[in-house]
Amino acid sequence: MDPPVCAAIPAGSFLMGCEQGRDEEKPVHRVWVDAFEMAVHQVRNRDFARFLDNAGRAAPPQWTDPALNHPDQPVVSVSWFDAVAYCRWLSEVCGSAYRLPTEAEWERAALGGREGSLWVWGDEPPQSRPEYLRRWSGPVNGPRPVAEEAPNPYGVFDLGENVHEWCADFYSKDYYAHSPERNPRGPESGERRASRGGSWRHHIKVTRCAARSSIPPDFHYADYGFRVVCAGPLLEL
Repeated sequence: MDPPVCAAIPAGSFLMGCEQGRDEEKPVHRVWVDAFEMAVHQVRNRDFARFLDNAGRAAPPQWTDPALNHPDQPVVSVSWFDAVAYCRWLSEVCGSAYRLPTEAEWERAALGGREGSLWVWGDEPPQSRPEYLRRWSGPVNGPRPVAEEAPNPYGVFDLGENVHEWCADFYSKDYYAHSPERNPRGPESGERRASRGGSWRHHIKVTRCAARSSIPPDFHYADYGFRVVCAGPLLEL
């Protein structure tokens, strides 16, 4: 199996969080993230099908739903545990260490080097953009196929829209008040796992770069998917 196409995200510091956002996005704080590689696409149904076939796992709920099972749509209804199992399988078959991104890695990639930007493309609202109107103004019954629009400056597609993306971190609303400065990985424990990005189910389909969300890790939602990163040894999960 060919490894996923990844984009290089350079090491560096950035301001994480948003003063205009919700309480869990504050305080805005500077963090450093080491260099890593992020898959340019959310994991697609065609990718996840290989995992199911090779690993002998049961398909996620709604796997056969015609609104959700196009080969180039992102896979949905996967739990956090399903996503982690996929990462471990991918690491074995490709010979490199793949895992879920941390919240800090995801936000750094989404910003694309534009520190302080509200959205992946800048500060203008989604509804003002022709691309948004083309993709999301009509009836929406599921996510769009990946990579329909141009990538962000780092070369990553669909950051901020289409499906929520699981992150590696446990979630805590007040984590930013005591987050470490270098490579934050979230709290040591918790009942929910963090996620980032927008959702085809939302009234506004795109989410700001700093916006945070979370659900229990065993939940299967039709607007939850994931993408992988490659960054050396796997995190202890």
